[in-house]
Amino acid sequence: MTHLSPRVVATDLDGTIVRSDGTISDRTVAALARVERAGAMLVMVTGRPPRWMKEIATAVDHHGVAICANGAVLYDLHTETVLQTREIPPPVIAEAVGRLRAVAPELRFAVEHPDGFVFEKSYLLGRWDAAALGGRPVDFEDLVDRSGTKLLAFHPEADPDALSAKAMEAVGDLVTVTHSSGRGLLEMSAHGVTKASALAALCTEHGLTSDAVVAFGDMPNDLPMLTWAGTSYGVANAHPLVLAAVTHKTSRNDDEGVAEVLERLFP
Repeated sequence: MTHLSPRVVATDLDGTIVRSDGTISDRTVAALARVERAGAMLVMVTGRPPRWMKEIATAVDHHGVAICANGAVLYDLHTETVLQTREIPPPVIAEAVGRLRAVAPELRFAVEHPDGFVFEKSYLLGRWDAAALGGRPVDFEDLVDRSGTKLLAFHPEADPDALSAKAMEAVGDLVTVTHSSGRGLLEMSAHGVTKASALAALCTEHGLTSDAVVAFGDMPNDLPMLTWAGTSYGVANAHPLVLAAVTHKTSRNDDEGVAEVLERLFP
């Protein structure tokens, strides 16, 4: 990377700037604030839905814009409002669910919307508090009757990398498949929608190209963004595929690896 500071800083949240205890350190908050003070654009790029962004917006003092749901939602952290969505149409959701259930009958499905999510009764099975997550159980007809920002499929026992590969073969022509949790949880967006596609569109609106971007991440859902950005960093706790793809590495999320880099880039 050159001595010039980047025009855009794009960072994943969980596992990247969010620590294992679910918090963002004061050091990282201060480093993120440097980005906007320097006149650069700060973009949080996450698999999280908008409803999980309020505490992040507060933690970073409402700095920046967020790309949520792996590229499907553009969200303004300053005002905490959804600006734009790219959703999966209902017939595509139904077809994808049908194909995936045929190859892995154990899968349980949910659909994210900008304002909440719906799920099959078998989806949670005591793993989470549905009310706290803003969700409600529905039958199949209701699950697939509305477009969604993300189709989720959970397998209680599968290896996430193997499950993702099987899903890509089954539905890769319908949706974009990825994963980020370290469990057998597939995350599917509209076909062609990724963290990279949304970030590229945002940069184009501002007359910027990938060369102006430095990106940070840790999981396979970050790979499109990390390989698109001119400069990319994987935190030391990242998935092996991420560490193999990035141009640079930094310290673990728990050791404030992103802040470490930003303090150098924005002294």
